[in-house]
Amino acid sequence: MNIHIKNGRLIDPKNKLDATQDLYIVERRVASIGTAPEGFVAEQVIDAAGLIVMPGLVDVAARLREPGYEYRATLESEMNAAVAGGVTSLACPPDTDPPLDEPALVEMLKRRARVLNQARVFPIGALTYGLKGTELTEMIELTDAGCKAFSQADEPLIDTRVLLRAMQYAATFGYRVWLRAQDSFLAKNGVAHDGEVASRLGLPPIPVVAETIALATALQLARETGVTLHICRISSAAGVEMLRAAKREGLPVTCDVSMNHVHLTEIDIGYFDSNCHLVPPLRSGRDRDALHAGLLDGTIDAICSNHSPVDDDAKQLPFAEAEAGATGLELLLPLVLKWANDQRIPLLDALARITISPAQLLGQKMGHLSVGAHADICIFDPVASWIVEPAALKSQGKNTPFNGYEMQGRVRYTFLDGQIVYTG
Repeated sequence: MNIHIKNGRLIDPKNKLDATQDLYIVERRVASIGTAPEGFVAEQVIDAAGLIVMPGLVDVAARLREPGYEYRATLESEMNAAVAGGVTSLACPPDTDPPLDEPALVEMLKRRARVLNQARVFPIGALTYGLKGTELTEMIELTDAGCKAFSQADEPLIDTRVLLRAMQYAATFGYRVWLRAQDSFLAKNGVAHDGEVASRLGLPPIPVVAETIALATALQLARETGVTLHICRISSAAGVEMLRAAKREGLPVTCDVSMNHVHLTEIDIGYFDSNCHLVPPLRSGRDRDALHAGLLDGTIDAICSNHSPVDDDAKQLPFAEAEAGATGLELLLPLVLKWANDQRIPLLDALARITISPAQLLGQKMGHLSVGAHADICIFDPVASWIVEPAALKSQGKNTPFNGYEMQGRVRYTFLDGQIVYTG
């Protein structure tokens, strides 16, 4: 279908474009910006006056809960949530049940996603079988099945010899290794940042050193092997500084941060609000400020939703017993807009953290509006306000620390491959 999107403010971080321009879609791809292609006849016209037209969002951490956890969420419910949030591409961590350690499981997930045809799903393969940290998976076969990187998700890999072998193998074939930096012994049974709030509430703590010790190990092994390393969900000032130094050194290392940690701190736990039981834990105000600084100077490459839907029964428990996690796909865009507004960051720079930068982390040529690119597009109203109400969320997981918050920025259209998959 030929589509003409007119009068919108186009923002494309890759091409440094921020201007009122018309956009033309032909055969599911961006055909032209500014002037119509020769002989173009629109079959559909969308007037985007007052709206922002941008590449579809790319989210590097969204748990879809299939296979194995359908009581928490289904692929269909979470795809609906994704397109309602303007997300057209997402990476799925391997901690499903069973984990994504066999090609058949990866192919099944991709096939299910293709049938729904709402967002592109990029599976992250398990680094070890069963995520048990002992035996390496067949990375070549998993890559052939569609995996874009390899990870342990939140499961520990205690044996550093296994991690070294995994990095050596991945480096040999040019595969990416994604790790969340947390020492499992120092974090054992912990549920909150080791600070004033945890002490006052009597919550088992997770110290910052649990992150930095694991990060130091990962960086040293990356230095030894030359593997392309991605650190998932950095949370501390000390961790940011270590990554800054590693990048300055020239190590091939990248990292992301959860949108929750961009905005919240340990104080938001309040009186045992289990919606704030997250992985990693919310840390201090100083840590949050360091995350902001890391985003500004490029130490942190991307912001993700860390979408982890949890069923109500698992959240309505005492804080330390409640399951960690929160829904986030529908909140990623407005929370990035809020961060940009609060920090006075140009939208061009802020939106890069949820478009072209995460696309590059996945090694995918998307997250932009270049002529010839797949027409994965998000059109949103930057001034529309709405209240986060659990019942109104598309995700089957209704738990979020932002329940009751007023958000600004609402998705009006989401396109996948030149086809409208959401209108709001």
